[in-house]
Amino acid sequence: MDTTTTDTTTTALVTGANKGIGYAVAEGLAEQGMTVLIGARDPGLGEKAAAALRDAGHDARAVVIDVTDPATVEAAARAIGASPGRLDVLVNNAGISGGALHFPDEADMDVVQRVFDTNLFGVMRVTNAMLPLLRESPAGRIVNMSSGTSSMAAMTDPAHYFWNTEASAAYPASKAALNMLTIQYAKRLRDTPILVNAAAPGACATDFTLDFTRATGRKTDRTAGQGAAIAVRLATLDPGGPTGGFFHDDGPVPW
Repeated sequence: MDTTTTDTTTTALVTGANKGIGYAVAEGLAEQGMTVLIGARDPGLGEKAAAALRDAGHDARAVVIDVTDPATVEAAARAIGASPGRLDVLVNNAGISGGALHFPDEADMDVVQRVFDTNLFGVMRVTNAMLPLLRESPAGRIVNMSSGTSSMAAMTDPAHYFWNTEASAAYPASKAALNMLTIQYAKRLRDTPILVNAAAPGACATDFTLDFTRATGRKTDRTAGQGAAIAVRLATLDPGGPTGGFFHDDGPVPW
């Protein structure tokens, strides 16, 4: 997957970008010369993250957006339409784990619904709101941050360590649904320049992975920057690059 050389006018929105992998993705895109919009629910945290990138010499701005709140999503789309007036890259990074494992037969349905509302429906809300701007881009890119835990091939392979993880009806299921949604957006947009792909960043040493570590007993030294690299690659694909795919560092992830 070769990447393009971006110019200083290219604009990217990354949701959930005030910390962790989201911030690392924003930083990586800023280093490509993009104007980066830091999407965050908390205005203060978003501005703090944007300020850190500006201090490093990048063009970064905070955008208040809660992917579960249609009003903030629509307001963010209007604000971006007004200034900077364009959007070329959307990275749907905001997501939640739901906390502890949720056995299918014991799951707290309210929690599971919140996980799906953020990880699946939140992506739809944001993508649909931003599509009018992305359609105006000469090379729009949408990257949905998925997870290796969504791979049905891995989960059903006795040789893979996911085989021995506990069953959970929340996070892995929501990300598997996100993979299918990624395919459907790619199908819908395949006659446009917009490429839509899902990324598996791998388990990184961030706050988000605490539940994963407890559930699997597997610790990781992988950094947020390492996890972000695949999203940055997918966000800067050349025209004619793959669409409707699911990728990690080494290439396609088995569905």
